[in-house]
Amino acid sequence: MKRSRALTSLSRDHHQALVIAQKLRRADAAGAAEARTAFLAYWSDHGAEHFRLEEEILLPAYAAHGDPHHPLVLEALGDHVAIRQRASKLTSDEPTVDELHELGTRLAAHVRLEERALFPMIENVMPPDELLAVAETLEGAPGS
Repeated sequence: MKRSRALTSLSRDHHQALVIAQKLRRADAAGAAEARTAFLAYWSDHGAEHFRLEEEILLPAYAAHGDPHHPLVLEALGDHVAIRQRASKLTSDEPTVDELHELGTRLAAHVRLEERALFPMIENVMPPDELLAVAETLEGAPGS
């Protein structure tokens, strides 16, 4: 799906998230430690910052034109909270294979929600010039 420039960098991040989600979903007992390490590296390098950019830049810009209480926005934010909680838990606990599979499933579902529903809604509601301003802000953000 073609993305506006404003959301292209976030969509690229989503590709990385899907690769990690697949590792988590395919993990077995022998590969659980490797999957955990891969997720934690992704999270510290990209994931946490990606969520912050969406929460502090993209969604507030959308809220000027759309409903900040829209069910898609609330679901995405709820996913952020749940995934953050699991990431925090992984830093100190050895997860079970089932927990890794659950995190992988949740992460992949979250990416699909944003790519298939939330981002198209945002692109449909926001004026092109404001989407461009969001793109410039995202590209200039530390860690982007």
